[in-house]
Amino acid sequence: MQCHKKPVMPQGFSCSSKNCGLKEQGADLSLFYSKVPASAAAVFTRNQFPGAPVILGRELIQRGQLQAIVVNSKISNVGTGQQGIDNAAKTGQAAAKEMKIAPEDVIMSSTGVIGVQLPVELLEAGIQGMGQELQEDPLVAAEGIMTTDTYPKALSLSVGEATLTIVGKGSGMIEPNMATMLVYIFTDAKIAAPLLDQMLRTAVNQSFNMLSVDTDTSTSDSCVMMANGLAGEVDTEEFQKALDFACIEMTKMLARDGEGAGKLLVTKVKEAKTDQEARFIAKALVNSPLIKTMAYGADPNIGRILMAVGKCFDCTVVPEKLVCHINGTLVYQNSNRTNFDETAVRELLSGETVEIEVRLQVGTGQGTAYGCDLTEGYIKENASYYSS
Repeated sequence: MQCHKKPVMPQGFSCSSKNCGLKEQGADLSLFYSKVPASAAAVFTRNQFPGAPVILGRELIQRGQLQAIVVNSKISNVGTGQQGIDNAAKTGQAAAKEMKIAPEDVIMSSTGVIGVQLPVELLEAGIQGMGQELQEDPLVAAEGIMTTDTYPKALSLSVGEATLTIVGKGSGMIEPNMATMLVYIFTDAKIAAPLLDQMLRTAVNQSFNMLSVDTDTSTSDSCVMMANGLAGEVDTEEFQKALDFACIEMTKMLARDGEGAGKLLVTKVKEAKTDQEARFIAKALVNSPLIKTMAYGADPNIGRILMAVGKCFDCTVVPEKLVCHINGTLVYQNSNRTNFDETAVRELLSGETVEIEVRLQVGTGQGTAYGCDLTEGYIKENASYYSS
């Protein structure tokens, strides 16, 4: 399976972005639109302080139908009370008016600083005219949803006669639970809302829900999917495979662009007692600051791996059975560090991807987590985020 060289919006979908005054420069407002109503599904953050758009989004998605998504960056509209909810609703209403569609067919997202009221008048004014600026390049809208991302992220692939496209953002405050950052998935395949919801949750569970940059679950995490049916029906099994693949590829893109990140960190756990335990241990590995700094420093420190696995107290771990690989090199077996070429492994760790594989040999469970190294850049970025 392979992504297109250049992402494109599926048939009937278009998007636009602009600067409405939230940021000093660069796009800060994006609009995604389907020319016909689309089946829709979504998953949201489980953080107990959800943003106003999440609160409203949970209600809107119950209908299983959307026609537009409006997103702003810079201000997250979180911790803003009833006024924040009212402002989110006004943003959706403004987009509905601009596109001449029903307000209940527009879902909203916001990302950025928490605890600041959204200057909704800027968004209402900015939305005017966006309907005349629609185009088919998803990277245009991807730019408008960026916060600390270093580049806009989108990818596309074909599924039979249909196209599947994902647009995402996220650099920090990333350890999702049910969803992730801001991710929007569009397809012209014909899929009913109940099946779309099932497919989305299956894909999210093994991709975005296994991504962690810093262990912090955002208050705004949202993943929304729309299927407008203009390309007709597709093989559902083939589509699920494509969706799973695309979500994992976007997960890797988001991990590589974690705040201050220099490397993609992938942790694989195999032969665990259950899939649940494998996923838990994979997350423990990818979240460990010592594993992250080990990746950053290209240091093949076996003790970091043993520590991270061993601290998973409620999982079945038999130390004598543990087998570990770093970037394909066997480094631990039979309760001992192997006699590997440390210089060669350091060279492998110096690349763009660090992969740690752990075999527990206690069952058939498996899980893979995605993250990044921990660098000085993460500290600098977050020490001044509010004023950035």
